[in-house]
Amino acid sequence: MTPRKRLDLTVYAPALVANDGRTLAVVRGMERALPGLRLEWRVTEKRRLALLPQRDEWLSEAAARGKFPLVCNGDNRFPVKISGLTTPASQAPGGQSLLDVHAKMPLDTAVIAAAGEMLERVAEGACAFWGHATPDDAALDIAYQTAPTREGPPSPRRGLPALKLLEQIRAPEIPYFLGWLNYWSAAAARVIGFPDPARDAELLTRARRTAAGGWVVQLTDAPLDFDNPAHLDALKRTYERFPMIGGRDSP
Repeated sequence: MTPRKRLDLTVYAPALVANDGRTLAVVRGMERALPGLRLEWRVTEKRRLALLPQRDEWLSEAAARGKFPLVCNGDNRFPVKISGLTTPASQAPGGQSLLDVHAKMPLDTAVIAAAGEMLERVAEGACAFWGHATPDDAALDIAYQTAPTREGPPSPRRGLPALKLLEQIRAPEIPYFLGWLNYWSAAAARVIGFPDPARDAELLTRARRTAAGGWVVQLTDAPLDFDNPAHLDALKRTYERFPMIGGRDSP
């Protein structure tokens, strides 16, 4: 049986603080974006599903402790889950600790249709610097752009550029890499120089401004497929346009 494709959605935001309402805002935003979604289950220590009758209070209590625990929809036929973890300052851009919010879900027609709104709501609920939504089968190629090899530096595949490790990027507003759908906060867009009406005319046909002044930028009409030459060309052109992405503009 062919494995089912999934959509990986990740945003990078300032670390949680006391009485932080962003965890709940993220979960509610994701539910609003994907019709019928209810994230009201948790996974127990015995790897079993347990219903959360007071989900909002449970999330708020966890956030007060600096935690973003995993919640899911409890449906093994169509599993959707989201959680957050902290990247310590020593491993993060600019020496600033981050909240990394990760969601995974099947890549079907409904998810594809809702993906842009879902990325926007999760990113702006978290007050994220940047984020992306990308099919999971692209993850290996992205990893080759950053992972050191036995010889030393990264060895990207398919002619993609080498990217710096997260802790080598000088500011949290600088996107780490490109995905299919890209969320750039207003600050991130300023840093990388987007939009330039003359240079970004093509990208702007698949981009929209968000409620908080950021951008959702879609690289290809269909979900990104690294085996599709047209998709790969679009990805390479966008990397060429924004040399700051992945820290490539600095030594």
